[in-house]
Amino acid sequence: MEFGIFNLMGARDAGTTAAQVFNEVAEQTKLADQLGYTVAWFAEHHFSNYCMCASPLMMVAHCAAITRNIRLGTAVVVVPLYNPARLAAEVASADAMSNGRLMLGIGAGYQPYEFERFSVDLKQNLEMTNEFSDILDLAFSQDFFSYNGKHYKLPNTHIAARPVQKPLPIYVAGHTQAMFRAAARHGYRVLSSGRVGGVPLLKEQFDDITASYAAENVPLSRAHITLNRFAHICNTREEGLRFAENARYQSRLAASLRRRQEVMQGTQLVDVPFQDEPSLETIHDNLLIGDADTVAEKLVREIQAAKPVHICFSFKVGNTPHKAAMRSMEVMMGEVKPKVEKALVAAGYTPA
Repeated sequence: MEFGIFNLMGARDAGTTAAQVFNEVAEQTKLADQLGYTVAWFAEHHFSNYCMCASPLMMVAHCAAITRNIRLGTAVVVVPLYNPARLAAEVASADAMSNGRLMLGIGAGYQPYEFERFSVDLKQNLEMTNEFSDILDLAFSQDFFSYNGKHYKLPNTHIAARPVQKPLPIYVAGHTQAMFRAAARHGYRVLSSGRVGGVPLLKEQFDDITASYAAENVPLSRAHITLNRFAHICNTREEGLRFAENARYQSRLAASLRRRQEVMQGTQLVDVPFQDEPSLETIHDNLLIGDADTVAEKLVREIQAAKPVHICFSFKVGNTPHKAAMRSMEVMMGEVKPKVEKALVAAGYTPA
């Protein structure tokens, strides 16, 4: 089972600077490399403290210089917000700079607040992402290519920078069958999140992925299912509930941004409850929160439900202390992973 880390790079506290956020993420990525995590994933969002990182490819390039083995992923590049020729060149450059360690996650985006400020119609995001995928496929498989689509048109074009990896691993992020089917059609992988839900939601998502790949007549093994989960290893329920509250805070911001119902106080987003929000206790019990034994037991159940090849963890959430996130990273690899792998072997588990 491959383990990775994911960083949204939000700044819950008004006094937190971008430099502090990026420096902490770089330190976590260096530690993840030393501990043997497989991938460090970096998010992209714009115009709010929900996420300070406007370019995950910049984080990839930076962290490539301070790590040796860990792969570096975008989760995700919001492709409708880019010029396709420019992004294709930057993607190829990032893979070359990292000597073939880029894992490219792409997504259609979901925040009206962002799209409005880029003058892009959110209603067209799925069509634009599908066309963008066509362009990426052509750009990296041919010396010259052209494209004549509804949203993008390119004359005969050569991308001078070339990826080291052939083919470049590309993931599509989402929670819908439309996105999963698009991934299957293009030969891409799947990256999903259980958000603050538990095993039933993960099983539901797995069933959607299975149905989507079957509908496209593509073997499910090509999905290389990657799952992102909140995780915090601690010894007291009080500390666990604090982390659960941070996870709820992050989920509340995402829900309000999705619905164009964000609330701002100055430059800071304010979290407001979302529809059918579970209780804090339920969120705590749903997520990978607890001591090493508890987290291992929960993780085994989640893996059996979602059948991922790779699972990445959000350790630094909201105002969770940097040192606490680093400690969770260490315990996850040193204590939890061996327990999980032993249990999965005993159960005869095989990923999808």
